[in-house]
Amino acid sequence: MSTVNNSRRSFLKKSAVVATGISIVPRHVLGKGFTAPSDKLNIAVIGGGGKGRSDAMNAWNKGASHISAICDVDWNMSKDLMNKFPKAKKFRDYRRLFDEVQDIDAVTVSTPDHTHAIITLTAMQLGKHVYVQKPLTHNIHEARVLTEAANKYKSVTQMGNQGASSDGTKQLIKWFDQGVIGKVNTVEVWTNRPVWPQGIKSPLDKPKMIDGLAWDVWVGPAKMVDYHPLYHPFKWRGWWNFGTGALGDMGCHLIDPPFRVLGLGHPTEVESSVGAVFSSDWTADYLPDSCPPSSRTQLKFKATKKNPVDVKLTWSDGGIRPFHPDLIPADHSIGNKDSSNGVLMIGEKGIMTCGTYGQEPKVYLNSGELLTSSKRLFNNKLPESGHQIFWTEACKAGFGSKEHKSLTSSFDYAGPLTESLLIGNLAIRSYLEKTGNKFNGRKKLLWDRENLRVTNFNEANKFVSRKYREGWKLEI
Repeated sequence: MSTVNNSRRSFLKKSAVVATGISIVPRHVLGKGFTAPSDKLNIAVIGGGGKGRSDAMNAWNKGASHISAICDVDWNMSKDLMNKFPKAKKFRDYRRLFDEVQDIDAVTVSTPDHTHAIITLTAMQLGKHVYVQKPLTHNIHEARVLTEAANKYKSVTQMGNQGASSDGTKQLIKWFDQGVIGKVNTVEVWTNRPVWPQGIKSPLDKPKMIDGLAWDVWVGPAKMVDYHPLYHPFKWRGWWNFGTGALGDMGCHLIDPPFRVLGLGHPTEVESSVGAVFSSDWTADYLPDSCPPSSRTQLKFKATKKNPVDVKLTWSDGGIRPFHPDLIPADHSIGNKDSSNGVLMIGEKGIMTCGTYGQEPKVYLNSGELLTSSKRLFNNKLPESGHQIFWTEACKAGFGSKEHKSLTSSFDYAGPLTESLLIGNLAIRSYLEKTGNKFNGRKKLLWDRENLRVTNFNEANKFVSRKYREGWKLEI
């Protein structure tokens, strides 16, 4: 493993970066422990539209931090944020930003999944602290790289699965640690995603490019394709070239509570089945470029100190969800209020359930008793800003500080979580692969975490990492 580079740059020695026409100076060269005026963080925003806008506003925190620069390949998406911070320097290429704005303390990365790793690693190598939207990375190998890099470059990090910092998740942990539901061997997790097109054929037409869109930068390390509105600005999630499907989109939110509550490690095996659209009788469209319209995946975890029995965790998406447990009254929702997303942790003494971000936590005991949180959880509205405020305060306190160690989704946690849920995508993508008329990947996959590989179906291992487009490379 070594540094990120492209046709215009290569990193030399440790984290120093040099490129034709561009020279990025590492933070430590400017002065170790640089402090912004008035103890405010200087923050660069990379990806300022949609979720990126709220990430920026939460990090800014009504002026507690300073937005120094905004980078977006499509300024149409970021115009509201750019208008909010007219003095912030504006860029379409994050590499130019890092080259020209050198007094940055921290970076928010709210771009499509396929560019998370290269931008984040670049920032850490230049001495920046980083907040990255979920999922942490596009593939398992990238998650391992960023986890190792955060410690190497002493970067204060946080992934954007904001429910990790919610009172609901804390309540779930408290109940489980008190032994309220006993040992858990079955977990059900589900989502109504995708709420974008999936299981569709790749577009062949070539519509006019959006004015000012830096398409080459948007594609980044992925395989080059022509611009199409089925990719940008929102629908990229349904294409393996850029996104990670419903599991990648919502898994970091929904799998986080059981992962955290039960102290789960890495899965040892995984198996998937997927839905399909039939274009004619007996002819299913299993399209390897597009994520499937629905899927069901089972991950198996070994017993842990917190939960001394093996666990089967079943993920369902595309509107498929588990049936209503007998223990929960028929007129009660499971998961969210409309039961569209949720988690069930089924224990010896009862069932613990919650919504998307650990919200609305409840316990239905075998005795018939119902436990709910004693707190009004922000009127059921997630205190999303807190997750990022904790990060900005940790950035000020520094790597290894009490504030840093108390973060709920720094990369030492977010990396293994992302690895674990993306193992599900190994099975989903293998399911779609075929040789001739035979689908070879419809089998249980055995996982070797130490070596990052499937041991019983080598074809699946090509999805552990990806081949980067020429000129792009990811290395520590």
